[in-house]
Amino acid sequence: MMPIKLNIKTKSQNYPIIIGKNIIKNLASYLNENSIDFNQCLLIIDKKVPTKMISMITRSLKEKKLSKFLFNANEKNKNLNNINKILQILLNKNFSRQDCIITIGGGITGDVGGLVSSLYKRGLQFINLPTTLLSQVDSSVGGKTGVNTKEGKNLIGSFYQPKIVISDTEFLKSLPKREIICGYGEIFKHSLILNKIFNNYLNKNYRKILKLKTPFIEKAIYESCLIKKKIVEKDEKEKNIRKILNFGHTFAHAYEAAFGYSKKLNHGEAVILGVKSASKFSLLNKFLKIKEYNIINNHLKNANLPHNLNKYFTQKNLSRIIHFMTKDKKNYTNKVNLILLKKIGSPLFDKNFSKKKINLFLKKELTN
Repeated sequence: MMPIKLNIKTKSQNYPIIIGKNIIKNLASYLNENSIDFNQCLLIIDKKVPTKMISMITRSLKEKKLSKFLFNANEKNKNLNNINKILQILLNKNFSRQDCIITIGGGITGDVGGLVSSLYKRGLQFINLPTTLLSQVDSSVGGKTGVNTKEGKNLIGSFYQPKIVISDTEFLKSLPKREIICGYGEIFKHSLILNKIFNNYLNKNYRKILKLKTPFIEKAIYESCLIKKKIVEKDEKEKNIRKILNFGHTFAHAYEAAFGYSKKLNHGEAVILGVKSASKFSLLNKFLKIKEYNIINNHLKNANLPHNLNKYFTQKNLSRIIHFMTKDKKNYTNKVNLILLKKIGSPLFDKNFSKKKINLFLKKELTN
């Protein structure tokens, strides 16, 4: 199967996303084809990435001067301390703005590398090689970067587009099933907000996608990126329609934060729970019809995705969840801003609800 190419065009940067199997060994060729040149490069590498894949990348870049920063990528390490460590390496080695950072890892690695790239000398070249399904379909597209603080998730960050994204599905073979499910949750979310035809495709082919079968996995990544491309090109800085990409995320980020970003609940699982919560909230507030809600709920059950909130939380967690929902960066009043669904493929954004209403909803969810 030939690699698939998708071009993202924003006001700040045009760049390609290349999706395929066993394509990472041709990294240097893709950089040449897209006129990306540099003298030295810092590889920011998630320690979990297989060494044979790293070897392929370094072999392809043998003409370049390479440095490495090995990174234990988790939500707790996505912090300003690691940003400072990486900046110090760039300063010590006197990187120029023409030089580059290449991130090799999931969304956390990409977020950290992207933020450093935007800060160092006000911007050097950034290349993203996402290695998880979640990052290939979500965080690698659109230029959001950020780190966490004790006050919440991604509260310090910037918008900074990469020069190129190369998504090699070969990376995915090293992932545990839990990580594949996380990425699939984001694919499913994309289908719900903008593409009912793609949603039908997922209903028919989710087993093959979850087993990483070619060409189903490549098509799922491509269609998911295409949905995000359409949104990001219209609204790069999340002033308007880009907000719909946060469907389920106000709930999800609060669920993650309530657990203190622990391994009990990772980002993708939180997003799936958040999608279920936002869909149910849409139903109960008479935005979404029961037939459409049942399609969503049945898909989550059939694909064996996390869908019962009370398997993770009890009522004693409720005040903590509500606290983090009120801290969400999308809020601009003392109410909680939610992205909801009118029907599959048709979202609603900028809907604001009182803490009391959300509290009552979650209380019922946690007792069911």
